[in-house]
Amino acid sequence: MYIESETVELKQELTKNIKKEIVAFANSKGGTIYIGITDTGEILGLKDIKSDIESLSGMIREGIIGNLITYTNIEIKEINKKDVIELHITSAPEKPYYLADKGLKSSGVYIRHGSSTIQATDEIIRKMLIESSKKSFEEEISNVQELTFDYAKEIFKKRNIEFANGKFKSLKMITDNKFNNLALLLSDQNPYTVKCAIFDGTNKTLFKDRKELFGSCLKIVEDAFYYMNLSNHINSTFDGLQRIDKKDYPDFSIREALLNAIIHRDYHFNGSILLSIFDDRIEINSTGGLISTLSLNDVYNGVSESRNPNFAEIFHRLNYVENYGTGIGRIINEYQDSKLKPIIELSENVFKITLPNLNYIEGNKTELNNMTQEEIITKYVIEKTKITRLEVEKLLDIGNTRSKQIINKLLDNNILIKKGTGKNTYYVLNNE
Repeated sequence: MYIESETVELKQELTKNIKKEIVAFANSKGGTIYIGITDTGEILGLKDIKSDIESLSGMIREGIIGNLITYTNIEIKEINKKDVIELHITSAPEKPYYLADKGLKSSGVYIRHGSSTIQATDEIIRKMLIESSKKSFEEEISNVQELTFDYAKEIFKKRNIEFANGKFKSLKMITDNKFNNLALLLSDQNPYTVKCAIFDGTNKTLFKDRKELFGSCLKIVEDAFYYMNLSNHINSTFDGLQRIDKKDYPDFSIREALLNAIIHRDYHFNGSILLSIFDDRIEINSTGGLISTLSLNDVYNGVSESRNPNFAEIFHRLNYVENYGTGIGRIINEYQDSKLKPIIELSENVFKITLPNLNYIEGNKTELNNMTQEEIITKYVIEKTKITRLEVEKLLDIGNTRSKQIINKLLDNNILIKKGTGKNTYYVLNNE
């Protein structure tokens, strides 16, 4: 049974419109076109198959711009004693391919989307041109040549890695004896920024704070991580006298999500990375989406192919990242015991990851690290109904004198009431 899919197209007969499908498969993941089979899977065969093959070959050679001869294969296939044409098209490297009579525009460039062939948008065409160009963004010569690397030098020095003019070429910061865009990203003059915002609540109605981060990408990484950590509060609960601390977000998850956005974004776009912090989540939006050879399932499975491999290698040398391709999987593992999971959303031009707030999910937003010792004791008594002096010492890790001072202050302020005598003395909340 033959069924149309993302990689299979069925045609009852050969027509000029078949060029659209050929272009679409070449511009996408490749596929197979069967000519002589209806779109419902009925096998009709072709009356003059040799003539059809000659016409089809001519269409590929003359009707499509971009040489697809080596990326197509035409065969006669006998199915149910009827001859059909099986045309196999490989995903070709020099995209975009387009119809000769339409030109390099939306009406001439097609891609595969599900089981349909659709026109490519101008943005998709631009993206294909960039990805098939001989030089990647990072290899292109920088428009700015007066570059300084004060911050980068500090970071390299801390990692005991030499960073000097003589090393720029080995770090692949030089193209044709000039600074390239990789050098620009590492420089103090880097024009790409990260825009940060903290919102009050769970939507973008009210700002609590906003900031734009400038400078070398190495500086932006440090500044953005510091900014996120200001909102990464610690929630504490009690298990008996044991205090259990848990951050809103696992350190690794926010660090890896940030690094992923900066290292793998498409720097052909001028827009900033957006870092948005809400009560219940952090959202990081980076430009460019995935490169065309990867799918979201590939990312989840640890398949890695960097848009900026030399840039990624710099971060690897500096120990910002560990093994390639493991980051997303480890972020997900950090949330394996949580009710909600990180969410990855893709569009043509955006890669977005959302990290849930672990403490918000569990409905406990109390942060003991921001509480006074008296407030911690009061919270404990509310939860456990009573407390002894020895428990105060152990809970706060303080001595006998200090524990007496705190208890007396709570008694004087009528927050606690003393119960029992001698070794049986304990304290409860004053409910009057």
